[in-house]
Order: sequence, then structure tokens, then C-alpha cells
Amino acid sequence: MTHLLDARITAGYSGKPNALRNFDLQVDPGEIVGLVGESGSGKSTVALSILRLLEHRGGTLQGEILFQGRDLLTLKQGEMRKLRGREIALVLQSAGSSLNPSLTIGAQLSEAWKAHRPRDPGAWKKQVFETFAQVRLPADESFLSRYPRQVSLGQAQRVLIAMAVLHRPALLIADEPTSALDAITQSEVLGLLRQLNHEMRMAVLFISHDLASVASICDRVAVLHAGHIVESGPVDQIFRRPVHAYTRLLLQALPRTPTIQEDFGDLPDRRSIEALYSVSSTRRSTDIA
Repeated sequence: MTHLLDARITAGYSGKPNALRNFDLQVDPGEIVGLVGESGSGKSTVALSILRLLEHRGGTLQGEILFQGRDLLTLKQGEMRKLRGREIALVLQSAGSSLNPSLTIGAQLSEAWKAHRPRDPGAWKKQVFETFAQVRLPADESFLSRYPRQVSLGQAQRVLIAMAVLHRPALLIADEPTSALDAITQSEVLGLLRQLNHEMRMAVLFISHDLASVASICDRVAVLHAGHIVESGPVDQIFRRPVHAYTRLLLQALPRTPTIQEDFGDLPDRRSIEALYSVSSTRRSTDIA
């Protein structure tokens, strides 16, 4: 199978030239890949690099990022602007800082539509309402007329997701999309991402430090440490039989409860991890279906 995304890069900033070094990651069509690591390990730099936004922050980027057979590093900025949001979309962790507080939700979604469909401006509302139904938001005019401050944090995060999938991208990059949410809303958003993955056959790069969330929705996991991947593999393998010492340290840093055995290598299965952290089991029902 040809990879949807095949990134082999070295990236850095002034003062931190090796934020990523010999970074190597692949994402296949329709799968969810988790990228985990501690704060400062380079996770967000990966997202910025794939979207070619790193250079706007004074960063440097070398190597190749193959997306659907094209090397993104060879594209001009105009070509990248056409690709961002339409073929590769991004969801950030904070809806409060991502949505414009001065514009209504409808105005922001309209702009997101026109950015890639300028010749069909009248079709945006039909597509928005269909997308709202998928992400479980009210598909009506009154909701579109609200400002971000007039909806709950969970609804605002769903608006971000709706905006990201409006053009049905092949790849969604979710950078800590649930870290600002309460446990119940977090569980709902995780289930929603898995649902969209199934319905749209959209690949997801799920960037997180939350191992329980990764265990609940991802197919594969890549462990990032000091700017490069130290271990990758299927979720069950990484959680039950970690090989690298750093991966073991991450697992050992999980909060201890009486239901967790001291030896993480003996964890019975992923279902135990999901139940322990009250993470949505939506993945189980969709996988069976």
C-alpha cells in the first residue's frame, strides 16, 4: 500500500536546531496514528512542518514530506495555501484561541468554505449543516448566528472539527484536541474523531501526551523522544510489550490505581486501559460494525 503521508525530516528553530532530527513517520489512508511524547519532545513541530507553517515561525526544515505522492517541501506557498484546509486539515487544542471572537460561527465557516470554493459561495450553508449533523451540532440558523463566547467549550471544539472536515480532507492533524476539555466532553470528542474516520475514510494524525486517549482510538502509535521516533507499532503492542526504555517510562508515569498491575508489560488488553480512564468505547462498536 502506498502511504498517504511519508515524512522524513529534520527541523529546528534558532536556539534549538534539532527540534526534530531524522524524524520518520508514515500514515496510511484511513488509519489513525497516534504521536505521543512528553512536552517539548517536538510533537507540535511535526504538525507545523507537515503544513509548511514552521518557516513562518522562523524555523528551518529539511528532508521530504510526501503526501499523496507529492513532496510538500517542493511546493510554492501558493500551492500550499490551496492544500491546507482542503486536503490536509488541522484541529488545535484550544477553541478559545482558534476561533475569532469578533465573528459569528456562521461567518467563520463561510470564510473557510470560500477559501477553497470561491466559485461556489452559495453552497456553503448546505455543506455546513450536513457537517454539523455529523459532529452533533445544531444544524440551524440560530446556531450560526452565535459568537464563540455564546457556546460551550465542547460545542466550540466541535465547530473547529466541523471547520476542519468541511472540505473532506484526506488527512486530519489533531494536535492535543481534547486537552482543554473535561473528561466527559473529551470522551465524546474522541468518539467523534473515530466516527469521522470511519464515515469519511479520513486518516488522522492524533498528537497527544494522553496515553489513554491514544489507546482508545488509534490503530498505531509512534513514540517521539528528543526529536525522533524511538518506537512505533500497533497500539496493543506498544501498550503491552513496549521495547524502548522511554516508552516504558511513559507507561510508568500513568497514574497508579488498584486496578493497574505494577508490571505494565502484563496489562491484559487495551479494553482495561479504556475502562480505567473512562474513555469512550465508541471505537469498539464502530470496529465491530
